[in-house]
Amino acid sequence: MSQDSGEKTFAPTPKRRKDAARKGDVLRSRELATAIAMLVGATWLKFAGPWLLSGLEHVTRIGFHWDKAALDAFSPGTIILPMMMAVLPPVITLASVVMIATVASQLAFGEGRFLGTNLMPKASRLDPVAGLKRMFGPNGLIEMVKGIAKVAVLGTIAYFWTTSHVNMLSGIAHGQLIPQLILAWDAITSLLFALTAGLVLIALVDVPVQMLRRLNRLKMSHQEMRDEHKESEGSPERRAAQRRRQRELAMGSVGSAMREAQFVITNPTHFAVALTYDPTKAAAPIVLAKGRGEKALAMRELAAELEVPMLEYPALARSIYYTTRERQIIREELYSAVASVLAFVFSLKRGERPAPPLIYVPLELRFDTDGRPDPRAST
Repeated sequence: MSQDSGEKTFAPTPKRRKDAARKGDVLRSRELATAIAMLVGATWLKFAGPWLLSGLEHVTRIGFHWDKAALDAFSPGTIILPMMMAVLPPVITLASVVMIATVASQLAFGEGRFLGTNLMPKASRLDPVAGLKRMFGPNGLIEMVKGIAKVAVLGTIAYFWTTSHVNMLSGIAHGQLIPQLILAWDAITSLLFALTAGLVLIALVDVPVQMLRRLNRLKMSHQEMRDEHKESEGSPERRAAQRRRQRELAMGSVGSAMREAQFVITNPTHFAVALTYDPTKAAAPIVLAKGRGEKALAMRELAAELEVPMLEYPALARSIYYTTRERQIIREELYSAVASVLAFVFSLKRGERPAPPLIYVPLELRFDTDGRPDPRAST
């Protein structure tokens, strides 16, 4: 099959994943959120149970304590309000802890992204055709299988828990109020922990499934890969415009230096150094400007426009570039080589046509294009 057929067979690139996450398509697992909420809630109920039990005890006493005065002056408000104030603080605390744990787990699982736009109503969600496709399509079947599996696992856990606690549950209605409340409370928390274990098991299966579904959802075709590469690299016209701007900037920075230069030594394409020699100002040639890449190209173009002689001596160009800063004289070890080049330039200006000189760059001053010492570099 042709790679241009549009089939999505390529793994998503980092940019593809990042763009999808920015739009709200991140890794989510409702089963994991449910398991974490249950675990946090059950743990809170286990260790903060006395607080809530105390409130429930107070509510029970208020609700079942009646006397003649209460009947004569019956006021539901005076009864309901204390009952609510007794249980609301622990209940609100429990709800807050569960909500924070759920949101934090999903944010951590989903790359820390929260998009309010996902809460906005969308017309596509009201489309009955799209709804039927979701219900009876592959995703709908997966959700149905997950639902059946969840009911089976949790139902089995509840069944075995009930059969093992039936004798204890049948005796809860007998005895003192506080011991019976504690017994019922322990039974409830043990059931919640048992169900939480089942939810954790379901989440451990659901998380890899969600990873695989997201991976398949974000897979790319060959055309999408090329389009992304083109977008990241930019079109040829855009790259050419960038190079022109870079060259214009480089020319502006070296323009005045090139007008003073007597000659330019190149690499021939990667490096360029512009030099001048005035014995009244310095005892040796001075580096007016140096550059590599776009700046070197700009220097060569300016040298051609200004008719400044250019000579190709790769090792010498790299040596001056890496050993001398702009507006400084060259290293003493390079005097002889640069003097030969300078004498050749003066001969050209007198109208002579001498042969280019053979120069020697000391081995310890030879570098490769990355600035590493390279005694093998050719002069």
